[in-house]
Amino acid sequence: MNSNLIAACGMNCNLCISYLRDKNKCPGCRLMDLKNAGQSNKRYSKKCTIKNCNIIKKNNWKFCSPECKRFPCQRLKNLDNRYKTKYGMSMLENLDFIHKNGIGIFIEHEKERWIKNDKIFCVHRKEYFDIKNKEE
Repeated sequence: MNSNLIAACGMNCNLCISYLRDKNKCPGCRLMDLKNAGQSNKRYSKKCTIKNCNIIKKNNWKFCSPECKRFPCQRLKNLDNRYKTKYGMSMLENLDFIHKNGIGIFIEHEKERWIKNDKIFCVHRKEYFDIKNKEE
């Protein structure tokens, strides 16, 4: 599981159908600006208010932080609520875990939680995908 696939909002892109699928594969929110990213992904990346947050950029943070006076902002609250309701995961819980424990321990925790028998769980499809050809 790649730590560069943890988005600023706390989404684990390793678990996203857009990253796991083979056709029109998204490189992940952090890697989206690379020249090999699909055009539709680049357009989405430019629109993402969390990824493009001036406070995150100004402080050179990788993630939304409880140190921010606006944390959690309304956009992050809405995203978190949608993912808790539809997909059984919480961006705010992920961000809190990363803030308290660091990204390395978070990745180990995510591996234990989402990987079984060389397959990774896709939160959007609620099924396991083969990870033999995926970056770990």
